[in-house]
Amino acid sequence: MDFAKARAELVRRLASDIKDERVLKAMAKVPRELFVPPEVRHLAYEDAPLLIGFGQTISQPYIVALMSEALELKGNEKVLEVGTGSGYQAAILAELAREVISIERIPELAERARQILEDLGYKNVRIYLDDGVMGYPQEAPFDGIIVTAGAPSVPHSLLSQLGVGGHLVIPVGSRLEQELLKITRTNGNPKVETLGGCRFVPLIHKEAWPKEDGWKF
Repeated sequence: MDFAKARAELVRRLASDIKDERVLKAMAKVPRELFVPPEVRHLAYEDAPLLIGFGQTISQPYIVALMSEALELKGNEKVLEVGTGSGYQAAILAELAREVISIERIPELAERARQILEDLGYKNVRIYLDDGVMGYPQEAPFDGIIVTAGAPSVPHSLLSQLGVGGHLVIPVGSRLEQELLKITRTNGNPKVETLGGCRFVPLIHKEAWPKEDGWKF
């Protein structure tokens, strides 16, 4: 399969909705096929989520691009990602920001993503295992925060780690369906925008969904 051709065609389709040229260039550069299991590699450039093991998924490319665009990154930002998963979203963010800190609760996924990103030469991504604290407050404030799992509400601890003027992008709703929210921190009340419906695996955390309620595909 010609992955480069398939990637270019995917980006061509995304360009009808995604207007940030830096995001489109990142999507055109990062090889999504390396972040999915070998048995579904031929589906890497379908605009759909794919299972990556441990009940987790790699997000639909359109959603990855939409969430990345919503952060409004210019290139010199420090970004927090909650939910490393495959590492694909982290790679896209690494193309767009100065530094990416990504948090993952499943050790096997964290190690796999770390290895892929290292093999691809990304030196501006750090992956940490979830230690029970939401996010990574010791390096706050962040210019942008992206959450790749659905929460029942916006965790206050994440909002507190966002710098003024920064954007938090997070799916909020039930365990099965959510609305993708873009929250901009201001000196007053946060500005909240809805980017559309989405479907993510649940965010397992004491500030989100308990583990026993975790939903899997």
